[in-house]
Amino acid sequence: MLPDMAILSLISLVIIFTFSAELARGNDFEPLNYVSSKNELKTYIIHVKKPEAHILAQADDLSNYHKSFMSARATAALNQEQDFLYSYKHVINGFAARLSEEDVEAMKEMEGFVSAHLEKVLHQQTTHTPRFLGLHQDTGLWRESNFGKGVIIGVLDGGILPTHPSFTDEGMPSPPARWKGKCEFVTSKCNNKIIGARSFNNSATIVSPFDQEGHGSHVAGIAAGRFVKNAAVLGLGNGTAVGVAPKAHLAIYKVCPTTDKCFESDLLAGIDAAVNDGVDVISISIVGKFAVPFFQDAIAVGSFAAIQKGIFVSCSAGNTGPSNSTVLNDAPWILTVGASTTDRSFKVTTKLGNGEEFAGESLFQPEGFSAVLMPLIYAGSSSNSNSSFCVEGSLEGIDVKGKIVLCERGLSTRVSKGETVRKAGGAAMILMNQEIDGSTTIAESHVLPAAHVSYATGLRIKAFINSTVEPKAAIVFKGTRSGDPLAPAVASFSARGPSITTPGILKPDIVGPGVNILSAWPFSVGGDSNSLSTFNVQSGTSMSCPHLSGIAALLKSAHPNWSPAAIKSAIMTTADLNNLNESPIVTERSVPADVFAIGAGHVNPSKANNPGLVYDIHPDEYIPYLCGLGYTNDQVGVITQRPINCTNETSIPEAQLNYPSFSITLASINQTYTRTMTNVGEPNSSYYIEIIPPKGVLVTVNPTSLDFTEANQQLTYRVTFGRSTETIYTQYAQGFLKWTSTHHTVRSPISVKLV
Repeated sequence: MLPDMAILSLISLVIIFTFSAELARGNDFEPLNYVSSKNELKTYIIHVKKPEAHILAQADDLSNYHKSFMSARATAALNQEQDFLYSYKHVINGFAARLSEEDVEAMKEMEGFVSAHLEKVLHQQTTHTPRFLGLHQDTGLWRESNFGKGVIIGVLDGGILPTHPSFTDEGMPSPPARWKGKCEFVTSKCNNKIIGARSFNNSATIVSPFDQEGHGSHVAGIAAGRFVKNAAVLGLGNGTAVGVAPKAHLAIYKVCPTTDKCFESDLLAGIDAAVNDGVDVISISIVGKFAVPFFQDAIAVGSFAAIQKGIFVSCSAGNTGPSNSTVLNDAPWILTVGASTTDRSFKVTTKLGNGEEFAGESLFQPEGFSAVLMPLIYAGSSSNSNSSFCVEGSLEGIDVKGKIVLCERGLSTRVSKGETVRKAGGAAMILMNQEIDGSTTIAESHVLPAAHVSYATGLRIKAFINSTVEPKAAIVFKGTRSGDPLAPAVASFSARGPSITTPGILKPDIVGPGVNILSAWPFSVGGDSNSLSTFNVQSGTSMSCPHLSGIAALLKSAHPNWSPAAIKSAIMTTADLNNLNESPIVTERSVPADVFAIGAGHVNPSKANNPGLVYDIHPDEYIPYLCGLGYTNDQVGVITQRPINCTNETSIPEAQLNYPSFSITLASINQTYTRTMTNVGEPNSSYYIEIIPPKGVLVTVNPTSLDFTEANQQLTYRVTFGRSTETIYTQYAQGFLKWTSTHHTVRSPISVKLV
């Protein structure tokens, strides 16, 4: 039993998702290859001319016109009505049907026929991020890892909906022999996908791991959801939803009865069970309210027990950005994950009366909403100090009826602002960011036509309102758009370093997709009655964390002998620093992201699968580091779960830990640290040093080359930091250290605090 001083207090933790939204569509596709006879029925897309001589008055007329082409069928294998699939009314002039090659040849003779082609199998992946991250079904990491087959991901969160199609076990193997978990569903059963489900809740009588709020199912679906065809919400986003490691097993530990409260006792019980049950990866989208020493941090303590068993732990960095020193879950044995955007948006265009157009986002995109100009008003023009935020009751006495209302973020939720505008008679809402939010916009299911715009756009709209007597605007819904060249960008809410608890370790470690992420949801959203196939879109570092958990599962499947530290190193040293436009990744302020925002960079799963070299750390190597933090023997013992005498340990400074990054405080005296590299690439390979030094800092490395002659060989180098004569006007400087071979680049970020 731990000594009294080590008993962890039941401080409240919060699940960290910040925004809700709905579903959307992607554009990716690949051809469906057919090998069949001419008489086999296949799905074709048929393009035809619009009917001449009369105007179609009803939709059924168009459908009947399309069906008339079926009369040319030469094959009578199936009923024509059954084979007629869709009559398109807006996207193309034509229809879809199951036909043979002979049927198509017969259609070609009909008047009005234009063309026909075999349908393509759409891999939109409405979660979208697997494709965005470079995961493809037939090549690369997905293939080499067999989609994470055999790996068990333990998700500590709010439970799961076991009947959701994202968690079916069709084609899944039985759990590994080492699995020792339990299934505590009352009315449902576990399967070969959800191999275990337990609930820990000492504050209530509810014990079922059933998800009652959505967050648990969502993060589990991101990490390891199965391929689900025809995923859609509110008629949007028809496509295939899939998680990062779709063949990995899921072990569910419900440790949060609600999304705003989790208790450390429950959380520790969940981690304890997960370690005992035999999981390979633990995913925790939960943070505390503020930074505490590791021996007082349930997640840090529990995670240390996990990594001692070879279990990889991925945690959210927190949603308290963009201010510095807000990062949490910052223990060096944890992968700390920040949030980034993807290249997909749910676009809404705001057109002003002067001709200017601005992009925004919304998931609620009603059909038939008029795109004509209508009166535009800024809610903050009244004497009510809260009216600018459109909080409940603040628009009383303001004539907003039939107008588009510009509201500012703050004081209330974004969706509730729209409710206030609607109740006051407003026709639509433009929601502008505060300066701190910058360009990060969120697609949500608003209660009225709306556009969420950046801070800069909001200022332009305000200026327009003030420039004319009768300002007008229109909102035009553009649907789903992919290919934003500025993606990924760091989300405004993503917590930033430097770490308060351990400033000598650079945190966060990595950023991954966390904005407008689609995944499983346990109940209908926005009136969708199909509760068995419901999805939702959420944003937050809660969403970026399970992406990395899934990637860790893929790497564990592809490299079963890699340690948690080796997997972390592979992820960090191969990360991307540039966006799709090959320019530096930016923040919500549209400036290049520094290491406190982005860590080592944006995750690149394919590169992480073949890093060349890794910085490995045995769990015992954290003990000199913990002693170096000034913790007492008992405090270190809380973490290590065994007696520690720091006087018998060679304490090390934080920066001496064999970490894939550097974070040091530098005065006038030079500092030297060592790092040991393990060769996981080609047996015979040579790496050469390249240094991009921080401004005002001299960096030297010895030796300047590492020559490996066998696999898993370890070589050590020394790096010395000193002050240069260059005058620096900032407190922090950053740079990089890279080891480069013929096939690999192993990059470590450097942060230097100049004092």
